[in-house]
Amino acid sequence: MIATAGGAGYSPVAPGTAGSLVTLIALWVIPFTFATLIVALAIVTVAGIWAAERVEHLLDTKDPGVIVIDEVAGMLLSVLALPRTIPVLLAAFVLFRIFDVWKPFPARQAQELHGGVGVMLDDLVAGGYALLLVTVGRALLSVPS
Repeated sequence: MIATAGGAGYSPVAPGTAGSLVTLIALWVIPFTFATLIVALAIVTVAGIWAAERVEHLLDTKDPGVIVIDEVAGMLLSVLALPRTIPVLLAAFVLFRIFDVWKPFPARQAQELHGGVGVMLDDLVAGGYALLLVTVGRALLSVPS
């Protein structure tokens, strides 16, 4: 249940996008503060490393598609220091998905790491890139907080 983000990883089409979408909805609905979002990210990351490692072992496959807890962590990071308005959430979602698929340096290299750390780290890199771009975009557009 943890690795699949409550079953989102079993989506027959684009399970990574499904996991990201579930997180997007949660970020909109749940009134996270900055502190609770940091705690949620830490818990999801630690639990995700453990769960991803376990599922990889059980399925005897490197980063199987059913594991989407990494997308949850990446999406949480993508809005960590930002107001969770609809434009911010949508921009973070699109950018996160682009970076997660593209895997720019060092995401691709991180994915090659062994076990749950490799599964989680590439999506955290993608989430960090999305956070950076949305933050810079808001600053360039002089969008108030």
